[in-house]
Order: sequence, then C-alpha cells, then structure tokens
Amino acid sequence: MNLAKLIDHTLLKADATKAEITKLTDEARKYQFASVCVNPTWVAYCAEQLKGSGVDVCTVIGFPLGANTPEVKAFEAANAIENGATEVDMVINIGALKDGDNDLVLRDIQAVVNAAKGKALVKVIIETCLLTDEEKVRASELSVQAGADFVKTSTGFSTGGATAEDIALMRKTVGPDVGVKASGGVRSLEDLNQMVAAGATRIGASSGVKIMEGGQATSDY
Repeated sequence: MNLAKLIDHTLLKADATKAEITKLTDEARKYQFASVCVNPTWVAYCAEQLKGSGVDVCTVIGFPLGANTPEVKAFEAANAIENGATEVDMVINIGALKDGDNDLVLRDIQAVVNAAKGKALVKVIIETCLLTDEEKVRASELSVQAGADFVKTSTGFSTGGATAEDIALMRKTVGPDVGVKASGGVRSLEDLNQMVAAGATRIGASSGVKIMEGGQATSDY
C-alpha cells in the first residue's frame, strides 16, 4: 500500500502564509501525497506550484460551517475548479440535516456535484462530531444519492475529529464504491492504520510528513 497516496496534505488555518503554503507544496511533491488541501484563495498558486507533479489540488467549499446557500457553494466550487482544483471538499448544511430537511441537504450537495461534474472529485464533509449515528447515516445516504465521490468525517475545526467507529459506520452506509475520508485528529501512522482498517480510503492530515516518517504530530490543522 502506498501510504502517501492515501493522504491529503492539509493546511487550512486562517493565518496560513505563502511561505507555509509553499512548504506544503514542496512536501507534497517530495512525498507524492494524493493532494494538498488548501483554502480557495491558495488554489491557483498551488496548481501552478504542483503542475506536472502528479499531486492534485484539493480545496474546501462552504468551509468550515457549511451554512452558505447551495447557490453560493456551487459558485465557490466552480470558481475553485476554474482556478485549478481537481478535488473539492464541501461542508453540508448541518443545521438542515438536524432539522430533518433532507431536501435542502440533498440540493446542497447536488449543487456542488453538478458544478464539479467531469472536472473534480466531490467529498462531502458531514461533521460527525455534531451528529447522532442516525444523522451520520442519513448524511452519508444523501451524499450517495447526490452522486458524491466521498463522504468525509470532519472539518477539523469543530468539537472533534475522525473516529474509527464513525469511519466504520460511514463505510457500512455508503458501500464499497464510495470513498470515505477520515479527517481531524489523524496524527500518526498508528492513527492512519486504524482509520484504513475501519474503511477509510483517504486521510486528511496536516501531519503527513510525520506520518510518513513514522512519528507523532502534536496538532491537527
């Protein structure tokens, strides 16, 4: 198993500087991570830096709260793809899910899926730490129904990150053909292996270099 190709090398903090983003892309090129995952403002720069490297550019949509309208998320996704993103991780409308408004959640995800169709992978962040198991299942089912490529546990900016239990539940719900991304709190090779064993096919982590070196990182994003 090529560990590096499981990892979205991530830097999403608000105060990330150009020097830090450049370091991220240099590391991604060196280790051949699946992608760098950055805020939309950095997409064009990362796409230029990583041209021809085999490393994708992933960005986040409606991040981190998921409370924008579907139309805004669709525009944000289309703009990011135009700037060079080939993967988009969108946050669902979490309040709508908790209200039982499945139609809005479905429309929310579909808006981004439609904007990305044929151009970029879509990963749906359901923010598991804020959901009951029933809500996690429903969010995962709606993601599949909308045509998303992945479901993803967390933004890394709420009250908790990925757990093996949540990964197993999401994998069971989406079946074998949809990706599952574990994000938030994956700081070591041991953590990564635990998530993969539970069913994860992608890992979002700021600790990619530490993981590749077999070390333990002290923080998430």
